[in-house]
Amino acid sequence: MTTVLTSASPLTAADRCDRCGAQAYLRVVLLSGGELLFCAHHGRKFEPELKKIAAEIQDETERLTAVPESASDEER
Repeated sequence: MTTVLTSASPLTAADRCDRCGAQAYLRVVLLSGGELLFCAHHGRKFEPELKKIAAEIQDETERLTAVPESASDEER
């Protein structure tokens, strides 16, 4: 997914995918002015279509594989 850096606020656990209700990791700001939220799965699934209608895409899917900084070496 092509990421466009925005000054939008980070997505939180309260932000839910418009397709399935899972936690959203992508915010798509539409050329028409609205916005859509997607989980990583649906963001990938609809990527070609979203690129055609998006003014901006905020992609935070890297958070899914990030290791918390507070994790000790034993926990990794």
